[in-house]
Amino acid sequence: MVTTEITLTARAADHISRYLKQHGGGVGLRLGVKTTGCSGHQYVIEPAQDVTEKDCVFESNGVKIVIDNLSISYLAGTELDYVREGLQEGFRFSNPNVMETCGCGASFSVEDGSQ
Repeated sequence: MVTTEITLTARAADHISRYLKQHGGGVGLRLGVKTTGCSGHQYVIEPAQDVTEKDCVFESNGVKIVIDNLSISYLAGTELDYVREGLQEGFRFSNPNVMETCGCGASFSVEDGSQ
């Protein structure tokens, strides 16, 4: 069964909650996809200040996730984690829609040919 739900690990939810509290709040986390990069698409992550009728809203581990309706097909079924490896830290996407990523890992392509 294919799911459109977007989920956060506990680590990601904790990081996002702390960030929102320290930077003036917002209604949650806005995820999106923009066309760019060497593989065609890149993730956009920012605080969500509002929700519009063109948004899909999910909740995971106590955090609202807001996604515009154009990005949802690229993000359906994605799990977002927050990882620390050595001196590096950041979000890691487990996105079942990704067919390949670029060498630097900053952009991706999907099967539907919209690279």
